[in-house]
Amino acid sequence: MTPAATRSELLPSSRSEQRGQRAATGLRDLFALLGDLLIDGGDTRLALDRPWGRNAYGCSPAPVPDLVCFASSTASPISERAYARVELARERLMHAAISLGVDEALDRRTEEMRCELRGHLRLADDVDIVFSPSGTDAQLHALALVRALLGEHVTNVVVASDQTGSGTAASARGCHFSTRTANGLAVTRDAPIHGLASEAVFLPLLDGASMRPRGDIAPAVLDTVEAIVRGGRNVLLQVMDSSKLGWRAPGLACLDEVIRRWPGRVQIVVDACQMRLGPGRLRWHLDRGHLVLMSGSKFYGGPAFSGALLVPRRVASALGEGHAVAPGLFDYVNRSDWPLAWTDLRARSAPRANIGQWLRWEAALEEIAAYQAVPAAFRRMAIRQLGEAIESLLLLSPVLRPFAPYASADEDNDEFGRPTIFPFALQREGRPLDLGETHAVYHALQYDFGSRFSGRTAAVAARQCLIGQPVRIERPGEAPAAALRLCIGARQLTETWCDDVTTARVNLEAEIDRIADVVAKTELLVSDLGSRDLRDIHHAN
Repeated sequence: MTPAATRSELLPSSRSEQRGQRAATGLRDLFALLGDLLIDGGDTRLALDRPWGRNAYGCSPAPVPDLVCFASSTASPISERAYARVELARERLMHAAISLGVDEALDRRTEEMRCELRGHLRLADDVDIVFSPSGTDAQLHALALVRALLGEHVTNVVVASDQTGSGTAASARGCHFSTRTANGLAVTRDAPIHGLASEAVFLPLLDGASMRPRGDIAPAVLDTVEAIVRGGRNVLLQVMDSSKLGWRAPGLACLDEVIRRWPGRVQIVVDACQMRLGPGRLRWHLDRGHLVLMSGSKFYGGPAFSGALLVPRRVASALGEGHAVAPGLFDYVNRSDWPLAWTDLRARSAPRANIGQWLRWEAALEEIAAYQAVPAAFRRMAIRQLGEAIESLLLLSPVLRPFAPYASADEDNDEFGRPTIFPFALQREGRPLDLGETHAVYHALQYDFGSRFSGRTAAVAARQCLIGQPVRIERPGEAPAAALRLCIGARQLTETWCDDVTTARVNLEAEIDRIADVVAKTELLVSDLGSRDLRDIHHAN
């Protein structure tokens, strides 16, 4: 046997062994504790405080049935229903992986999930879905695709930049938004991603003086885009539908005006990660060629870190015409993230199995399916009644100061024509609580303080409550304040609905009682715990 012959025989065997080792490693990963898998494949925000057993959002990777949760604008713990689906999905993938290998089995399952998601959202087959670990990762996907379409000279204009995710300030500029990618690669926060560094303009939405959305956001958007295009650059216009505080900006008429004035120079990307919009509004965006960022968490109540980018087929077709995608993006993607038809990008992507991302999406699809199974008439009625109850409780409270109610010039014919996020500030004896005190109340709501009180008050103080995280509010000439949020999410509807209408109404009244408990405990914490107590809680957590 010649040396050359030896090499030619050994190389294929070596590759085969490497594939076998990778498959065995992937299969072993599936046998890890389910809770550990559900917090894997994201970033540091999913890490658990081990004594507390919850992540930075206050959520456990296992169901917590007794938790009173109105936090869907931030994150929700996994439900028992979704947890059962995740267990079954893992078992099925194990069986498929024995014959196919983990990478191939996951690739096939992910393509099936695209079809399932299209069906739930009533999307046409000409909408492609790119899965991602989070909404922030999906922003990087969108930026890379828009730069491939419009060229490198693209300025990213972020509308409602004060109400986007915490990583947007970095991702909008094509920079690393954490110290580690979802694939486990160590990176430097705020450092440029290879081939993706971009200019960005940030347009805040909130008027800190009035605590209302600014009234000139549409003219500001048009003026900003006009100046950038006149300067010879193209624009990625990231718009909000809807924000952390439940607001949309700019209106649909403004988006149509942008398309009319600057065809081929502007690509609109819709931040719909909250998913507080119905199928009709979603189709409106996609029919006009907008890219749409979405999440299976937030409104739908799946585990945090389940993102996706919806891409109209005509945009995807343009990408297949030899456009180059920034090489740094491939540190953030896996082969199965791309649709099967995107052969070029799949060929350039590593076949890394992100088991955590997949399982979180399995859980999210279960929540989306459950929500879509609730009759539309009940959804509209329940959101109206829950919203009216929240508004009444906020207006009557001496401690909770509600923000201006959401109002939109764009009409919706579904349940999202009414607000589902209710922001409020805290005050004690007419004085607004500062940012640190508000954070302390937010954390204290999650703890059992029943031993400090007696009677009915003790029962309220003992409830463990999770609401929307504080949103920082900049105020001209004053220290920053913060807004907390009571949120109506899909789980409030799926867990109250049943075929017996009388029982469903009783369940809905019980849900309103739970909202009243959250308000009562918040008032108790602000009134009975002094500033020093609150700060001690804040620093301890």
